[in-house]
Amino acid sequence: MQLTHLNARGEANMVDVGDKQATRREAVATGRILMQPRTLKLLLDGALPKGDVIATARIAGIQAAKRTHELIPLCHSLSLSKVALNFDIDEQNGCVHVEAMCRLSGQTGVEMEALTAVSVACLTLYDMCKAVDKSMRIDAVQLESKEGGKSGDYKRNDSVYESARPIVTGACDAGEVSIGERCASPCVRVKFLAELRERLGESEALVNLDEMQSRDIGGLKAALAKRNDAFVVLSDRRTLCAVNQVMANDNAPVTDDDEVAFFPPVTGG
Repeated sequence: MQLTHLNARGEANMVDVGDKQATRREAVATGRILMQPRTLKLLLDGALPKGDVIATARIAGIQAAKRTHELIPLCHSLSLSKVALNFDIDEQNGCVHVEAMCRLSGQTGVEMEALTAVSVACLTLYDMCKAVDKSMRIDAVQLESKEGGKSGDYKRNDSVYESARPIVTGACDAGEVSIGERCASPCVRVKFLAELRERLGESEALVNLDEMQSRDIGGLKAALAKRNDAFVVLSDRRTLCAVNQVMANDNAPVTDDDEVAFFPPVTGG
């Protein structure tokens, strides 16, 4: 699969959508912010210092969707016909769930607009509450569905992620989470993101440390290549890598239960 934001020389470029047919497009994204129970109660009671938290976050999310092209380098400026944000206060798990829906009739999709709306709404919730709780955490920002466009409809299927998803425990006092089950033996969790996932035909893998000749990213790539020749794409110099969400190169060490992600160099639009 060709990466649409790279030209023939591997350089980032803005996709020309002028010849595409205008169709109805819609995307839904979600995210959440975890906080202490006392912070959530203040939010529910409308007793936080900055006033109406949810109303402010809703306006921020709408504004962010409309200005996504100013934040994400290769996104187009879009005339959105609808932006809606919903907030669900989850007292049991100590968090606020945020959902954003963006819609238009146009020549490119609105996935980034929906994701940006959720992200900025969550950031605004943090800003509105940070005077009483700086331990809050934003996570699980993800695309739930999209409709329209050449690539067709998409609906998220989380079944492959269930074993690795953070699960909030009822006893959390400060927005802490309990990470899902660990590897049965010392191993590295590997995720393939965006176009790499489609190209390789899988989204994640577990690699035992004993499979690796060297316990670094280079050794991990070699171990994966032994499993399947398709994994040679990971050695392409344009493929990026992060260990526990920190950018890494082939010499970066990996240890038991590290999470390693491989992804293409550019996203957006």
